[in-house]
Amino acid sequence: MKIIITGGAGFIGSNYIRYHLKTFPEDSIINLDILTYAGNLENLSDIKTDSRYRFVKGDIADSDLLSSLIGDGVDMIINFAAESHVDRSIDDPAPFLNTNILGTQVLLESARKHSVNRFVQISTDEVYGSLGPDGFFTEETSLKPNSPYSASKASADLLVRSYNKTFGLNTVITRCSNNYGPYQFPEKLVPLFITNALSDTPLPIYGDGLNVRDWIHVEDHCSGIAAVALRGTSGEIYNIGGNTEMTNMEMTDTILKILEKPDSLKTFVEDRLGHDRRYAIDSSKTMKDLNWKPQHSFETGIKKTVDWYIKNKAWWERVKSGEYRNSG
Repeated sequence: MKIIITGGAGFIGSNYIRYHLKTFPEDSIINLDILTYAGNLENLSDIKTDSRYRFVKGDIADSDLLSSLIGDGVDMIINFAAESHVDRSIDDPAPFLNTNILGTQVLLESARKHSVNRFVQISTDEVYGSLGPDGFFTEETSLKPNSPYSASKASADLLVRSYNKTFGLNTVITRCSNNYGPYQFPEKLVPLFITNALSDTPLPIYGDGLNVRDWIHVEDHCSGIAAVALRGTSGEIYNIGGNTEMTNMEMTDTILKILEKPDSLKTFVEDRLGHDRRYAIDSSKTMKDLNWKPQHSFETGIKKTVDWYIKNKAWWERVKSGEYRNSG
């Protein structure tokens, strides 16, 4: 099978490419990425010479480029490409609309034009909005995004649905909870706090630190995506979660404990605008229909992740300094 993966130089995309080539060695992958600040080819340095892998620098909104790539025959497109950092979407929403909405539409149209067999949209549980103290997000939960980022992702999901219902394009959508693991850009909570703690610099905690998230190891997310891509029913949405709820404070305490760093590194900062209080995801549909379940316990997954950042100091130092941009 020939697959185009968009945004494959980012955190989840790069982990997925590595997972897919290992799990399905007969497949080939084209990685289409424009290499914005969060795209880092060093994430895939170990497979850059693999004959099954090809990198193309480009924009998912470039229809001519897409036609040249898809025209030779592509079986599947998996769309990871997205602007994804909430704080950045608050500072400047425009890039999120351009990439996450318009880019997705151009990609969908190219898939339709060239009769791609399957289109997989990688979304997020943030499209559901904020939960109260009880309950879980299901695939039937109404979309109530609260940030420009999540609104742009919800809009993209609706476009994917429309191409399925109107044009009969074979599409599936995945919505996942918060990921952690290797190669995550260190502006996100887990890698930021690990690397700051390793450097004995403050860990900035929004508000009271009691916002709740469901956490999943990126490798479990990747296996869930593969299950949906290969066995999911056209037109359906599948939630992928780790069934591990915790407050941001609990995550912070866990990281400090593993690294044997003092609580004095915790620093409270002004809360994020429109900060969703709680996410919790029900993955029972994916688990039942696709025979999938996460393999990492949080305890083993987070220790494995901390260990990776300890062993790969050169990688995250290059990212934090901006030096990694020279590799693209």
